[in-house]
Amino acid sequence: MPVAAVARRLGVAPATLRTWDRRYGLGPSRHTGGKHRRYGAADIRRLELMQRALLRGASTAEAAHFALEATITDIPAETSHGVRAAPDRSVARRLRGAALAMDALATQRLLAAAIADAGAVAAWEIVIEPVLTAFGAGWHGTHAGAEAEYLLSESVLAALIRATPLLEQPRNARPVLLSAVPEERGALPLYALAAGLAERGISVQLFGTPPPAEVLAVAVRRSAPAAVVLRAQRTTMADGGLFSRLSRGHQRGRLFAWGPGWAGTRLPGKVELLPDLREAAERIEYVLLGR
Repeated sequence: MPVAAVARRLGVAPATLRTWDRRYGLGPSRHTGGKHRRYGAADIRRLELMQRALLRGASTAEAAHFALEATITDIPAETSHGVRAAPDRSVARRLRGAALAMDALATQRLLAAAIADAGAVAAWEIVIEPVLTAFGAGWHGTHAGAEAEYLLSESVLAALIRATPLLEQPRNARPVLLSAVPEERGALPLYALAAGLAERGISVQLFGTPPPAEVLAVAVRRSAPAAVVLRAQRTTMADGGLFSRLSRGHQRGRLFAWGPGWAGTRLPGKVELLPDLREAAERIEYVLLGR
């Protein structure tokens, strides 16, 4: 498309597009047979990302930076399920830019591609968790608000649920029950663990909203899981006595504590403390299946 057509599409002056091209490199990349240059689909996509960032309060320089980092045309629509490689860390920057621009489609595509390419655990470690942490801490020099964090969190949740299929023939006879401790917030790490276990052929029963202690105890007694994993993010929510309540119904499955909230908490001897996500998935697989 010529500059005039793109300007009409975006609702800006052609002179503005020429300025963005000269100052920030957000210009047309396609050449015709003559001296004229034409905007391709990728060029227009970048400009749309920039415009969305501007509408949510970013400066022109910040919006241009986010648009360049968040370009997703190099993400394939379909990915191979062969040998998986760790995602490039630049994917995290593009994910951040897409969320800041409030571009739900780009955010979801980046997440889906990262998980499909590298697996849920690697995608969480290298792409998802760093961006979520950065949003929580706030970024110096940006105007990011809570709306971008909400968009990212919901997109991550949807992507992890899609990456956790129902297993027709799981390798474990009884499921692994995953839950946060009562009144704890933030279940995304549990969904990441569920997806990581599903990739290993291990079925799970996940409570995204943690039930009260008495309800959790009944659920454990009735479902008789092979293992129970309780996550605590905050030390104020962690209670080692909860495991004793779960074992009163003659729970024979393994008990695991997971998350930073358990640091410094006295745990019963039969409870094993899990470290990070990767080791948690590997340890559960080994305990249940011996490999």
